[in-house]
Amino acid sequence: MATGYGRLLRAKHALRLLAGTLVGRLPNATAPLAIVLFTRAEGGSYSLAGILSAVYGLATAVGQPALGRLVDLFGQPRVMLPAAVVSAVGMALFAAAGPDPVPVAAAAVLVAGLFTPPLEGGLRALWPSVLGDGSGDEERGQGSGAHAVQAAYALDAVAQEVMFAVGPMLVTLLVAGWSEAAALLVINVLGVLGALSVVVSPPSRAWRSAPREAHWLGALRSGGLLVLLGAFFFVGLALGSIAVAAVGYAEEHGGGFVSSYLLSALGLGALVGGVGYGARHWAGVPERRLRILVGALAAGYLPLAWTPGVPAMTLLAGVSGVFLAPALACAFVVVDRHAPSGTVTEAFSWLVTTFGVGAAAGTAVVGPVLERGGPAAAFGVAGAGGVAALLVLLLTGRVLSSARTGAGPVRARAYAGENDRNGLVEPGFRSGRQA
Repeated sequence: MATGYGRLLRAKHALRLLAGTLVGRLPNATAPLAIVLFTRAEGGSYSLAGILSAVYGLATAVGQPALGRLVDLFGQPRVMLPAAVVSAVGMALFAAAGPDPVPVAAAAVLVAGLFTPPLEGGLRALWPSVLGDGSGDEERGQGSGAHAVQAAYALDAVAQEVMFAVGPMLVTLLVAGWSEAAALLVINVLGVLGALSVVVSPPSRAWRSAPREAHWLGALRSGGLLVLLGAFFFVGLALGSIAVAAVGYAEEHGGGFVSSYLLSALGLGALVGGVGYGARHWAGVPERRLRILVGALAAGYLPLAWTPGVPAMTLLAGVSGVFLAPALACAFVVVDRHAPSGTVTEAFSWLVTTFGVGAAAGTAVVGPVLERGGPAAAFGVAGAGGVAALLVLLLTGRVLSSARTGAGPVRARAYAGENDRNGLVEPGFRSGRQA
């Protein structure tokens, strides 16, 4: 297992791209916490802090697919670095002006969210060229390049869990050692540096999207992609509801760090599941595998409504997270297979947006449920979300199977460089396509 991941990370530019993307995404991962802490430190109410955080989140949801489409049209450096700088300037304006006057603060966080660069989708668009998926054997999952890309997607999903755990801790340390405003500024400077590290790399500079058909719907004209987005809206809803339900459960079981135990266990489960999933070679059609993984994910969420004592509940939370990273990693492969030619970055960005909107919907829905039915009913929302995601995939199986537009992620003119020296390129691969 360790050998496989070590080989992957030794591929030229792989570690740099992964690390740069994670650092570049720190502003997005920490913005909700940083905005709330800064607003409260400046005398603003929790209501105002929540509103500003919501403005940022909604702006990010709108901006990601729009910027992703621009990346597909004009390349990564021309879009991602300017967007990162504008986003950081927006947060700097917020830090300088404070939460009052409210219109200025809202405009500042709106700009920061709207111009958050689509680094997540961009990295997933780069993996096939960096790792050399050119075997043309994706249907059976036999190509070494295809295995490397699937492992990279799994590692990507695992790294997200680490980032969302480390990011808030970094904000807390900056606030304790400096100030809330400094935390906003430092995190966003790091974000610009991370984006810069990515876009000046040879793979990012050389990457070009495949030719695209002019269509106002862009990636959304793919029926298979729409099915996937519908399913992962409900997965996001389940996760958003778990975050709130965990707080309600903690209040009934001694408070303190109980909610942290549950969420940390869920994250640890996802990390273990993702590492194990990426270490194995998976044969067969990924659409079929995705249904199995989402079914297992739903089965893991359902027992949470039992709400036993803290030790057993922590164990259940860990088990419920095991299939999250594998489902995401498999979804990345499916997105790439169904994205219309020339829209891969936009397609990945739509998945990010839909997942985030689903999580926001989950937090909104579960609040009233928690107040009326208690933690068991709140965790029941998570189970219902998982079941709904599975039903979407099962009821639209024909669409997901028939909408494939290409033979995997070999649809962009990209950087091959010295990947053949890393032992990750099939003999026929030299430029992101079959020879």
